Amino acid sequence: MSQFFAIHPLNPQRRLVRQAVSIVQQGGVIAYPTDSCYALGCHIGDKQAMARMARIRALDKANNFTLVCRDLSDLAVYARVDNATYRLLRAHTPGPYTFILRATAEVPRRLQHPKRKTIGLRVPEHAIVSAMLEELNEPLLSSTLRLPGDALPLTDPIEMRERLEHSVDLVIDGGACGLEPTTVVSFETGQAVVVRAGRGDTTAFED
Repeated sequence: MSQFFAIHPLNPQRRLVRQAVSIVQQGGVIAYPTDSCYALGCHIGDKQAMARMARIRALDKANNFTLVCRDLSDLAVYARVDNATYRLLRAHTPGPYTFILRATAEVPRRLQHPKRKTIGLRVPEHAIVSAMLEELNEPLLSSTLRLPGDALPLTDPIEMRERLEHSVDLVIDGGACGLEPTTVVSFETGQAVVVRAGRGDTTAFED
């Protein structure tokens, strides 16, 4: 049976944030709000929790997870970027973007795209996520909360609790989120390529 925390989306209760992070650190899988859609999250180093997220979403090995970071200070640890790319990322973070970047050796192989050796990084603009990441002090492994057979991500925390109560350890009710996913921009070749147009404006990444 999953736990259910109602956390204020603008002023997160520190006690509940600490409890949520403790659940992650102990191997739990959580459902949490972001600045685009609700997402699933777990500890970056927990293989079993990662496998649970993959089962919940029925993902195969071709589907990538995303590292949700508090800011770009984690960028140099997990990704390789040149100065021009860094400036472009800095101008659009935090925000509803997922950036596909060349992974460094610090990224576990299971988290990389099996052929391209890339990793998705994201810095959301959401108070609950920011508070959790500050407490966790490392990125959160994440995936959009869209269940098999569903055309759209889940948005109602009560429905999440009903459908996921035996699959996740915690559902965070942080209020309404949108249905539109992040804009995905790949820098695999060194140039920006919009892979998916979502909530984030794509103008700066297009020729």
